Amino acid sequence: MAKQSKDANAGAGNGKPGRTERLQQIGMAYKITRERDPRLPLYLVAAFIVFAGVIELLGALAGHPLISIIPALLIGVMGAMIIFGRRAQKAAFTQVEGQPGAAAWVIQGLRGDWRKELTVAANANLDTVHRLIGKPGIILIGEGQPHRVRSLIAQEKKRTARVAGDTPIYDIITGDDEGQVPLKKLSQYLIKLPRNIDAKQMSNLENRLQALSGPRQAMPKGPLPQKAQRNINERTIRRR
Repeated sequence: MAKQSKDANAGAGNGKPGRTERLQQIGMAYKITRERDPRLPLYLVAAFIVFAGVIELLGALAGHPLISIIPALLIGVMGAMIIFGRRAQKAAFTQVEGQPGAAAWVIQGLRGDWRKELTVAANANLDTVHRLIGKPGIILIGEGQPHRVRSLIAQEKKRTARVAGDTPIYDIITGDDEGQVPLKKLSQYLIKLPRNIDAKQMSNLENRLQALSGPRQAMPKGPLPQKAQRNINERTIRRR
């Protein structure tokens, strides 16, 4: 009991989840992923056997089969966790893809120094534009019907250019058609963009853009039910 309290206190002190909470999160992720991916246990067992078997085989060839048992078990567990992470990510993308707010969900999960502003432009058809400020510059990310999203992005790009100066402005539309970025590849695409500005310039841009936009309503994280998303978008339009 004391150990559990210690783990919880340790997590609360540095803003990170404690060991018990992490285990609970993993257990919940496994349960959700298995519901969407019934073959998950088979993949995990197969991964463990393959990774552990390779290490044990190498140990046997080196003449130390007993010594290599523990490393083989550890590598087997690591291999299974890698496969679990990939299957969980795939299941999550399958669940949210095509829903309003899916791109926002990906943006919220980005790691690194990204200044995120969700739904800087929207219309009553659930098309939205999100804005990122990062080392590449300013990135406008649109989701929805391409012919409508392009118009939204163009309007937002014109507004943003007023304070952007020489900072590059990238525009992206998520989707699987030509010229679009698939949702599952969005994070990788953003990471590969060239680095054009530093952290100080990012902060200056963020302040100027916030002053340009004025206060905005906080958006919930992740995909929204269509009715809720429509209500929020319509309020955004009326304010504009």
